[in-house]
Amino acid sequence: MQVLMLVIDEQRYQLESLYESVAKNCDLDLCRLSSKQQANLSAYFKKNVGVAKYERIILFLRFKKMFKQTAFIRRIPNLVILEHDACQNYYPESKYKGKFSQHFAALPWARVLVSSVTLADKLKKEGADAHFVPKIYDSSLLRNKHQQRTIDLGFIGSTQNDIYRKRRAFLEQAREQLGLFITRTRSGKEYLEMLNKIRFFLSADIGFGEYMAKNFEAMACGCVLLAYSQGEKEEKALGFEDMVNVVLYTDITELEEKLTLLREDPQLVSSIAKNGQTLVEAAFSSDSVGSKIVDAITPMLREKDDVSPFDYARYFFRH
Repeated sequence: MQVLMLVIDEQRYQLESLYESVAKNCDLDLCRLSSKQQANLSAYFKKNVGVAKYERIILFLRFKKMFKQTAFIRRIPNLVILEHDACQNYYPESKYKGKFSQHFAALPWARVLVSSVTLADKLKKEGADAHFVPKIYDSSLLRNKHQQRTIDLGFIGSTQNDIYRKRRAFLEQAREQLGLFITRTRSGKEYLEMLNKIRFFLSADIGFGEYMAKNFEAMACGCVLLAYSQGEKEEKALGFEDMVNVVLYTDITELEEKLTLLREDPQLVSSIAKNGQTLVEAAFSSDSVGSKIVDAITPMLREKDDVSPFDYARYFFRH
């Protein structure tokens, strides 16, 4: 299958190994778009893309750029949208609340790949051709170095954006009550080294309804992941089993109780860390997710219908 994939030229985290995996499973042309090119897709396509050549055209671009160009995107045939931030559609604090629903409603024939099975189900109920494909960790970089872990309980990542308000509040509570170490690092080697220093990695993806990539990254580096529970459906889809390959909690009290239990049982800690690493290496590595993307885009797409200007305008006044 001949596939064109348009991606951001400077990703927030490393995805090169994912693109390489997709290319192993189809005949892929990969194009990296600058911010300026993403802001004017019509001009980019006119100059660089022969759409008739491709059986699938995947847009993996910044949503804030695409949302403003829905009229043009509706003209792209064989369209697939890969979106890792669509959880913000249902997040009250996000400026994009409801915007993903609007965008996808205007493109009902497009296949939409999102990183949460719960989210995919919600979008399907709204009429989107939504499918679940999990996020990845960069398996070419992140690994367990089997070194001494000098940080008992840690978190690496951002807390400043408004959408992380609940995360920030919980982490601050954990710092006060449990001695959580909070830091940020540059991506790459510095991130790898810091993850390998942490024994218990505390994840607080509160309100998102899905597990962020850093959960898989921590598990790949041999941390015991302590994760806020996103619900049975999500955990079953990912293969998460509480106290087997991950530690799940719903509030600070449960977290503290499980931490106390773990600190008294080094053998259980070792088992959970090993099982978690085995799971992510098998299910969320670049190679695994790349093949899942191709599997998801291979079945026939919905037939693209003509929509009147009246119907098109209606999509943008539905919320």
